[in-house]
Amino acid sequence: MHSRARDALEALGVALVLPVLGRVSPGRHLILAYHNVVPDDHVVGGEPSIHLSLSAFRRQLDLLTETHRLVPLDRILGVGVVGTRDRLASVTFDDAYRGALELALPELLSRGLPATVFVAPRLLGAPAFWWDALCSGGATALDDETREHALDTLAGDGGEIQMWARETGRSLEVSFEWERPGTLDELQRVAHHPMVTLGPHSWSHPNLTRLDDTRLAEEVERPLAWLRENFAACVVPIFAYPYGLSSRTVEDAVRRAGYEAGLRVEGGLVPPRIADPFLLPRVNVPAGLSPSGFKLRVAGLLAG
Repeated sequence: MHSRARDALEALGVALVLPVLGRVSPGRHLILAYHNVVPDDHVVGGEPSIHLSLSAFRRQLDLLTETHRLVPLDRILGVGVVGTRDRLASVTFDDAYRGALELALPELLSRGLPATVFVAPRLLGAPAFWWDALCSGGATALDDETREHALDTLAGDGGEIQMWARETGRSLEVSFEWERPGTLDELQRVAHHPMVTLGPHSWSHPNLTRLDDTRLAEEVERPLAWLRENFAACVVPIFAYPYGLSSRTVEDAVRRAGYEAGLRVEGGLVPPRIADPFLLPRVNVPAGLSPSGFKLRVAGLLAG
């Protein structure tokens, strides 16, 4: 759909639907899934859908705080959520991008708002994530065939994917500034703040559904131990599945590793009563979302 037509439909939806929704369904809660935030004048070179401009992020926080009370992630998952008439929201970031650590978190903290960052420790300080490196100039997202081969055949393994890319003559751009993984020093600078919590995002960000039992156990156990060793005071035992991909085998492994919950990257609003804490939904926030689209998404009315 053309962006102008889409924006007009979203604005109409906000005008007609949200006032009714606000009257009849209080107590709707959500976990927002972000990836990265970049300066407004930054030209995105990687996957375009996950690098949100700072001004857009600020506008979204303005809108969010009009309708929701932002709380730490474990508050959303706690027993206290049941029965409350407040609309609660938690902000999360996957991958610990530099822009998330150095731009998004300071913006949240300056407003007194909490956030959780999900970290794959093996990738801290790496030149780039494979999905950004494979995007040519950021003009378009990865094509479906490339993404499927990387996630399924190559199990989302960054090393295997980059080797395959070189063997097949694909360009690997790694000179990113704001789109690279954060470093350990950058993570440490924000993790000391009492409103920041950290959670595991696997050890090296593979597709967990494609791993054997031994490597699966390592990918879910090792990052929690590492985070507790390096950031004991701010670690939450909540796991974010890489790429949002999970299975019963993966969920069982996460449960055995001592986690209390597992998060998808999509799925909508958190239900009032959580049936399976290892399949919790989030509301994904892509770059390019209009203000009306954002309002519909956080109300649970727009999935993609």
